[in-house]
Amino acid sequence: MPTLGFRASPAILPKRLDSLTSLRFFAAFAVFAHHFTGVGGGTGFGRSPLIFPYSEIGGHGVTFFFVLSGFLMMWVFKSHEHPGVFYWRRVGRIWPAHLVALVLGVFAYYIAAHQAIHWPSLISSVFLVQTWFPGVTPILPGNEVTWTLSVELLFYALFPLLGRVAARLRTRWLVAATGIGLAGMWAVHWFATAHFSRGTAGWVMRHPVVYLPEFLLGMTLALAVRRGWRLPLRPIVPVTLLFGYVFLYYQGRERLSDGVVAQLDFTVRPMIALLSGLIIVAFVQREVRGLRSVLNARPLVLLGLWSYSFYLIHHSISRLATYQWGRMPDNDAVLFTLLGMAVVVNVLSWALFAYVEEPAEKWWRKHTPRRWLDRKGTVAVVPAPRTDRSPEAEPGREPEPAPV
Repeated sequence: MPTLGFRASPAILPKRLDSLTSLRFFAAFAVFAHHFTGVGGGTGFGRSPLIFPYSEIGGHGVTFFFVLSGFLMMWVFKSHEHPGVFYWRRVGRIWPAHLVALVLGVFAYYIAAHQAIHWPSLISSVFLVQTWFPGVTPILPGNEVTWTLSVELLFYALFPLLGRVAARLRTRWLVAATGIGLAGMWAVHWFATAHFSRGTAGWVMRHPVVYLPEFLLGMTLALAVRRGWRLPLRPIVPVTLLFGYVFLYYQGRERLSDGVVAQLDFTVRPMIALLSGLIIVAFVQREVRGLRSVLNARPLVLLGLWSYSFYLIHHSISRLATYQWGRMPDNDAVLFTLLGMAVVVNVLSWALFAYVEEPAEKWWRKHTPRRWLDRKGTVAVVPAPRTDRSPEAEPGREPEPAPV
């Protein structure tokens, strides 16, 4: 029996997935709204009763990025590509903008905040390994938001191996492994909360290994779609389910017992991951069929392209604004401030993208070591037996979506 929905005839896959690029902006904006409104109403720049506490769920926008990373990496995966090329391109994609944003982060989180610098912790954030080890000071050193890049770094390190293994497994086995992994996230959260101190449990739940199931979910969905599996799913359905889940989650936190609320908290990451995966699949299936939506509009695609830079600097700017003007009054008028700050951050994000991120990545790609390239300057391949003969898996026909 099919594991996912039904199996359609293999189709030529699109070269671009603009809808996913646009979705990156909405995920980044959700994280921005989370930081702007703060947690519990005592942090952030201002709290709007219209969107708070629902805006707190925006912190889990990073879960969407983890699932999306797995999906896009597997979507363009070439089993014969030299692993060195993958690692080289990841460095050029991630570090230039990260290092520039780190300067702003050091000013916002240390200098302007009059905080002493713990140099080993700060240096760990430069190399994006700050979540790998306990005892860093503060718990999110350097540019605070880059803890998620530290998680992604493990994904990048493992992907050349994971991609080859996943490509050889049947879809149903990948689905089973993903399900077990997501259940494991719930179990680890429960165990860490019950048996560790709050600080240690927090470190466990930020550790990159804990998020591997979300990355695997994205990989599994990408392979399923590439192999012809389809879900009879319109994008409006998972989007509505996401909003409904968020509403019920916070209503439940107000009305249910502490034990039930704790279980809601333990399951929130896997649930957001599953809903994110359904949203991704729903929009990708539309693009595979040649259909367009508002997410294919150029303005949204551009916002998506700038979203990595937006993510890197948004919290530093929000924090500096708080230092300068203090917290805004807690009323719905603060929404205008939120939108105004979002415009400012987007303008700065465009500048970081246009003058650092994009040109640095192009320069870095151009200087890929020749030993990983063939004589024509294209990517060299590593000899390996082919196991997937479906038309959409042919190297010459794989798409090239916007980079994660």
